[in-house]
Amino acid sequence: AETTRVMSLLLGAIASVSLLVGGIGIMNIMLVSVTERTREIGIRMAIGARQKDIRSQFLLEALMISIAGCLIGLLLGIGGALLINAISDMVIVISGGSVLVAFGVAAGIGIFFGFYPARRAAALDPIEALRHQ
Repeated sequence: AETTRVMSLLLGAIASVSLLVGGIGIMNIMLVSVTERTREIGIRMAIGARQKDIRSQFLLEALMISIAGCLIGLLLGIGGALLINAISDMVIVISGGSVLVAFGVAAGIGIFFGFYPARRAAALDPIEALRHQ
């Protein structure tokens, strides 16, 4: 019982660090995207896009990146579980609830770490953005 508890804590700690690193990765990708697309953002604002529209676009992009990562992780995890089931006498059960929780956490990570880049994109001055090369 003690070994199981320690293993659970260790796996939880590893998962938490992985989520943090993944979230920071999403934030960095989105910040680079904002920098690379500054002129595009300026054009969109000049033709009538509101700050809310720009913010929503970048939040949606961050959400899509995190959901894609979640899908890849789930496929790898299910594959690993099937492999462990096949080569050992351990039985690993994957519940639908845990899959839903994984998607929820991925969505939360994407939105949380995508918020700063989205806000930064929405706060750009259209005139300065159009001058950007």
